[in-house]
Parts: sequence; C-alpha cells; structure tokens
Amino acid sequence: MPPAPPWRPCSRPEVKLFVHGFGYTAGVLADRLLPLGWRVVGTSRTPEGRARLARRGVTPVDPGDVDALAAGLVASDALLLSAAPGPAGCPGHADLALLLERGAARPDWIGYLSTTGVYGDHGGRWVFERTAVAPLSPEAHRRVAAERAWLELGDRLGSATTVFRLPGIYGPDPDGQGRSPFARLRDGSARRYDKPGQVFSRIHVSDLAEGLLASMRRPRAGGIYNLCDDQPAPAETVTAHAASLLGLPPPPLIPFETADLSPMARRFYGESKRVSNAQAKAELGWRPLYPTYREGLAAILGAERRLSPSAP
Repeated sequence: MPPAPPWRPCSRPEVKLFVHGFGYTAGVLADRLLPLGWRVVGTSRTPEGRARLARRGVTPVDPGDVDALAAGLVASDALLLSAAPGPAGCPGHADLALLLERGAARPDWIGYLSTTGVYGDHGGRWVFERTAVAPLSPEAHRRVAAERAWLELGDRLGSATTVFRLPGIYGPDPDGQGRSPFARLRDGSARRYDKPGQVFSRIHVSDLAEGLLASMRRPRAGGIYNLCDDQPAPAETVTAHAASLLGLPPPPLIPFETADLSPMARRFYGESKRVSNAQAKAELGWRPLYPTYREGLAAILGAERRLSPSAP
C-alpha cells in the first residue's frame, strides 16, 4: 500500500488516519501504515493509554478534550471507529459527528467496526451481508443503531463509509488480554462448554487489518462486509486443537445447562451462525492469510516460541 491514499492523488506529504477508540485491531493496522509514512492519531481516555500510544509512534488524543480532539481530527484522510457503543450510543459518533459536519475533516474513507451479533441467532445456518439484521442483545441493538448513524453521516459528508461486521477476533497476545487460548490453557483457566450444534466464526487480527486496508484501496460508500475466516467451528473444538498444539489434554467438557456463565456470556452462546466472507473476497480482492483457526493458532504459537524458545 503506497504512503498516499490509494483512492486518490494526494498533494500533502503526510497522510493521516484518525482512530477513535484505539485498541488491538487499530494497533495492528497502525503497524502496517506507520512504516509507509502515514501519520496515525488515536484516542485513549486514560493517561496510561495515551502514553502507550505515544511509545508506539501514534499521536495520542484525549477524546474528553474537545479542542485537542478537533485538532487531532483536522485533515484526516481516513477515519476508523472501533469503540463499542454503550447505553448512551456510539461514543465515536457523539465525540466526532458535530466536528465532522462543521468541516474539521472530510475523510475519503470511514470504517466502522461492528459485529456479526447484529444478525442474531440463525441456528448454525449461513448469514450474508444481505441477511436481515435481527439483534437479540442490547449490545447488538446498539451496534445496529451505530451502523446506521455512521452510514447516514457518511452520506452527508460525501465520505465512503463502510461497515465491517466482525466475529470473535484472536491473535498474538502480547498484553495478556486473552487474545488467543494458549495463555488460558497454560494457566488452567480455559473452559469448554458442551452445547451441541453451536458454531462460531472468528478472524485473525492480521487478516482483519488486511481487510481494512483492502477496503481503503477499494472504497465503496455504504459498503457492508463480513470479515471472517473460511471455517466456522465450535469454540470447544478450537480450544481442544490449541491444547493439542501445546501437548496438553483438552479441558473437560462442561454441560452448558449447568455452566457458571455471566448473563452476557450466556447470551453469546445463545446465538449460532456461520458467517460468509464471500462478498469481501469478491469486492475487495481480500483473502485471509489464516483461512481457518488451525493456521492462525499455529502461527501464533510459532511466533511465541521464536520469541521465547523455552515456552511450552
């Protein structure tokens, strides 16, 4: 990907991505763009978070400081929204919509990270972008509202706004936040729940970042894409495979009916669907480097062992 935005010539020497809610996915995307000469600006609500952004070469902004937020947003070529909506709605929209409408920036590309939870439960059947949304949880209802708000704002701004519906994201786990099953297997906290017929989709964070870059190269106003790998699978199957890679026995299956799960986790397990990525492949020319959890987990473990050869 060239340093200038691939969708139009750029007269400015610096190209800019603004990220509201800078987290795991944004970090992987930034690691691809910074070496290409992009400037990346990201928000974090804590001093510690802003210090971490500065250390990795990202310009930090406190979204609670309106003047700093406006200054950071100015002249952004691309805008990524990754903060989850809460009861009050989408924080990115609340913080940025008025600034954008007043002309602080006119991004060529706006990407909103949503969730495949907007489809609800389909009993293990395939869902596509044309599948009607049928959110079951409060969180998914908020995502639907946020999708609509950003698509409508993008229309008013004349920006190519795209929604990405994402399943479970996994990948390397440098911060110990449970990005892959290996740490939980090593410390004995991994669990497997027996719920026949349950199936989930997932995506490796590197494939997600590449999907966002593919959209930036081929922007489409109003686009909606499922970004996921090629093989949905039960969570207990993935955990068992990860255990086998470590040479450990898989955790025993716990009957779902008697499992000690939070209400949110129980709602999560109440949905089962296979998510198709065919549209992203056809329109963006994107292909996952890790088409199934097998390749993704093997790559994560291989990287861990190269960094720490004594790791199990």
